[in-house]
Parts: sequence; structure tokens; C-alpha cells
Amino acid sequence: MTTTDNYLLGRAENEVTRLTRQIATLASETETQLDRIGIRKGEKIVDLGCGPGGALHLLAGRVGPTGSVLGIDRSDRFVALARDFIAGQELSQVEVREGDAYDTGLPRAGFDGAHMRLLLVNVPDPERAVREMVALVRPGGWVANFEADYLPCCCDPPLPALDRLMDAYRAYARAQGIDLSIGRQTHRLFREAGVVDIVVDAVVHVFPPGHERRLFLKNLIDNVRDRMLQAGFIRRDDLERDMAALDEHLARDDVQVISNMFFRLTGRVAG
Repeated sequence: MTTTDNYLLGRAENEVTRLTRQIATLASETETQLDRIGIRKGEKIVDLGCGPGGALHLLAGRVGPTGSVLGIDRSDRFVALARDFIAGQELSQVEVREGDAYDTGLPRAGFDGAHMRLLLVNVPDPERAVREMVALVRPGGWVANFEADYLPCCCDPPLPALDRLMDAYRAYARAQGIDLSIGRQTHRLFREAGVVDIVVDAVVHVFPPGHERRLFLKNLIDNVRDRMLQAGFIRRDDLERDMAALDEHLARDDVQVISNMFFRLTGRVAG
């Protein structure tokens, strides 16, 4: 690619595992969001930042065999994994290409709709990605964005070790130009990009003992721990101590884990 890959969580195997699990864990929330769009059979859709599979199968089910879904991701590894995923699902109406969500090179107003899930919270300059997404959709076509905001993102009883780890993670994200509160801002970004009839709702989860997403905060920090250490956002002894305390805390049946908030936006391109 011609520009630097600034994806916050990296492309290592643990991130592939996290994103692959996310295909299933976020499916029902994405289906609910897509329900309110009214996607028709035969539509032509683009999905920016599709990762190793994302919501490609859900979008394909909406457009049917006469429609098309184009997935875009800047990582050649994620593109290969996504192609394997759609082949396994026998989704002949889906194509996946390597491309930059900031500058796809695709025809302007060439799609009936565009979808993006959990991209803006992981890249700098989210406004640019939003503008590109909206520019790809014909006037009157739809957009759907599913975005995270690290609010409330906590556990109860609280754990000082988690607070310290999250402070280091937020500082690391800020240094990469990443805004972890982008979810609450998406309504404004899309409105400024020319989207009307905007509807937003929000989802938050509570993960009981035994739920695999109970470890989501630990997994995020694990994904970038080496980068945080190398850049001096946390000392190795402090990281290892606090991660051990977090493991012990999450193993307790009396600890409640609350996810970040997900903002789900839908709207239409003006014109």
C-alpha cells in the first residue's frame, strides 16, 4: 500500500483470532442494525475495513445472489483470510479486494449502500474515512456505521490495576492519533459528510463468568503490549503485575464486566 498502516491493534495472530471470534459475537447486533435499513435484493454494497470476514456474510444474505458485496481491507493478510471465509460460506456474490479506506479508488456514487464496522476507533483521521465512505454511495443510498466508544468499559468491583492498564492503553492510542471516544461523534461526522435521516442507537454488554468476551480488555492490551512497552507507556514490571491482577479479578464469579459502548448509525446520502 502507498500509505502507512496505522491500524491500532496490529495484524498479529492474536488480533486475527479476536476478529475471527467477533464475526459471531457481533452478528446479532449487526443484524438488528441492518434490519432498519431495508436493504433490497440485488443491491450493490461496499464494506470498508472488512477485516478477515466481518459482516460480509450478513450483507450477502441481504442482497441475495443477484446483488453484490465488495469488501475492502488494506491488509493483504486480512484480505486472504476474508476470501477464505467467503469461499467457505459459498458466497459467490462477495468479492474482497485490498484497498485503502481513505482512498479506495472506487467510482463515486457507485454503490446503493456502504457499511463500516469498528474501523474508525482503530485508525487516525476518521473524518477522511467517513467522507470516502459517503462519496461511494449514490444519492438516496444508505450508510451504516457500527462504532465503539470506550464508555463505560469497566468492571465492578473496580480494579485499580485495570485503571492503570487502560490509562496506558489510552495514552498509546492518543499517540497514534486514535480517538477512543469516536463512537459518540459519528452522528456529527456523517452529518457533516452529507448524510441525512440519521438514526443512532447504542448497545452495551455485561459479560457473565465464563463468557469469552469477558477477556476483551485483556486481549486488547495483549495485542499492543510490546508496542506500549517499547514506547514507554508502561514499565514491564508494572504491566506484568497488573495483567496478573486482572486475570485473577476476571476469574472471580462476583466480578461484573461491562463492555465499551457500541453506537449503531444508519442514514441516507443527501441528494
